[in-house]
Amino acid sequence: MRTFAPVPSVIFGLVALGASSVIFGSWYTIDQGERGVVLRYGAIVGTAEPGLGLKLPLIDSIVRISVQSKAAVYENMEAYSRDQQPATVKLSVNYRIPIDRVATVYELYGSEDGLLSRLVERKVFEETKTVFGRFNAVTAIQERARLNQEVAAAIQKSVSGPVMIDSVQIENIDFSDAYEASIEQRMLAEVEVQKLRQNAEREKVQAEITVTQANALADARRAEAQAQADAVRLQAQADAEAIRLKGEAEATAIKARGDALKDNPGLVSLTQAERWDGRLPSTMLPNGALPMIDLKAPPMSDGETGFTQ
Repeated sequence: MRTFAPVPSVIFGLVALGASSVIFGSWYTIDQGERGVVLRYGAIVGTAEPGLGLKLPLIDSIVRISVQSKAAVYENMEAYSRDQQPATVKLSVNYRIPIDRVATVYELYGSEDGLLSRLVERKVFEETKTVFGRFNAVTAIQERARLNQEVAAAIQKSVSGPVMIDSVQIENIDFSDAYEASIEQRMLAEVEVQKLRQNAEREKVQAEITVTQANALADARRAEAQAQADAVRLQAQADAEAIRLKGEAEATAIKARGDALKDNPGLVSLTQAERWDGRLPSTMLPNGALPMIDLKAPPMSDGETGFTQ
């Protein structure tokens, strides 16, 4: 015999389930970093602020959209430099959705992901390739900051819609292995050239120092030779002057003696007598005269010498 649940119990369960759905489906919460888009039968009727809110159960629905700043990272972006060098670029874009544009984001793109894929990503790829193509491979590496600045400016200018691009950062640039090997060889060659230039400059400076030292030594030797020559010349002049003075003195003395002899004829005999030791010669010639004695001289008076004057 079959038994069936009472009909009132089933009805009560259905009513309780419906009541629970109505009760729990009539309120919602929005986080601080979000805004809600209120839909009624799928149509936008308003936006919801953070906190607890009420809605019509089974009629209204809430779509939550983040308004916080986020970063979208794009890896393996392929691009070509102006000199036709292929590269893979990794780039990050910091963006945020303005609070007053959340309804527009849902209306035009359906969600945040739709906004990124249909608006931001397309412009990021397009502008990055365009700007990167203006740089040579070497310039893109050496002037990375300028490349990043121009890419960011191009993306911020081209992205027009319910989103704000705060910043763009090129995180990495990879060229082909063959090109990077050639760059390494080129850099090594440049380093070697720079080294040779430094050596040449060092040798040039050393040569200049050597020339300067040689000139200084030559100048010192010339100065020393000139000083020696001047000393010899001055010594010769001094010697010549001494000889001249000595000659003049001797000439003056001779002249004075000559004048004395002329005025005093007996001065010679007097000098001889003063120097005579009083001894007569041991040998005398017949009829020879005695030295310094004049036998024919007249008798001397008192006070006169026995020598002729």
